[in-house]
Amino acid sequence: MTIKVFGHKSPDTDSTGSPLIWAWYMTEHRGQQAEAVLLGEPNTEAAFVLKKWGYEQPAIIEGVEAGEQVIIVDTNNPAELPDAINDADILQIIDHHKLTGGIETKGPIDITIKPLACTATIMHNLMGENAAKMPEGIKGLMLSCILSDTLEFRSPTTTEQDKALAEDLAADLGLDLSAYASEMFEAKSDVSAFSDAELLRMDSKEYPVDGTKFRVSVLETTAPKIVLDRKDSLMESMKAVAAEDGVDQVLLFVIDILAEEATLLVPNDLVKTVAEKSFGASVSGDTVVLPGVMSRKKQIIPALKV
Repeated sequence: MTIKVFGHKSPDTDSTGSPLIWAWYMTEHRGQQAEAVLLGEPNTEAAFVLKKWGYEQPAIIEGVEAGEQVIIVDTNNPAELPDAINDADILQIIDHHKLTGGIETKGPIDITIKPLACTATIMHNLMGENAAKMPEGIKGLMLSCILSDTLEFRSPTTTEQDKALAEDLAADLGLDLSAYASEMFEAKSDVSAFSDAELLRMDSKEYPVDGTKFRVSVLETTAPKIVLDRKDSLMESMKAVAAEDGVDQVLLFVIDILAEEATLLVPNDLVKTVAEKSFGASVSGDTVVLPGVMSRKKQIIPALKV
């Protein structure tokens, strides 16, 4: 039986690359046939990374079968996984997010959750001496995952271990790390082909705060004006997206990678209150700039108040 390896819905670079990395490791060094799959279309940066390192886009699956063997990476949150995830035979979880709860397994499993910036960094640790046997493509995916999740070391989630590994991988691959990161971020910033609803769901996670359900969306870009020029239509589209997704409000943070700040769209009094209570911001219009805010995991989600 082939093991399916996948990350969260709305796959970013880490949730696209890490399943490929771990499927390679399981197949080549653990003797267990594994296949990387996705739970949705990868974002533009992830698509660029796949093409750059010569990988076909993994198949997109709608769900999992009862008893199907799976490995979950880059999440442990049932809301970001197939509805029937607890019916599957979960063999392993590798993640770097807070423990959410709600996943049930058929028996004891191997769980690794570490406070590192990137799932791929954890995988490198778990491989041990086999990490030295990674082919160029796997090294490229691993480097890409780290650069994406750390925003080229700008994110406060970055650890020395993530940075050192990325620098070693770039040296092995003969790449100028900053130049390659710029290519990735340029690809991530090209969102012109996406509808408002697609942008609001592209990199988002559901999160409840004191009985209020939010879809917390971030768009990391080196060209924030492209997104902010669409703010009126994006704020109007939030209503339909929230209704369709069963949440009370969509929060959209536009992360300016180069300026190292976030702009939060403020469509109503609820979001105004969130901005003021969560970030101590003074809101006077339909946007508010939050200096230094770069990480949903470390700076946005833990701060949210209503």
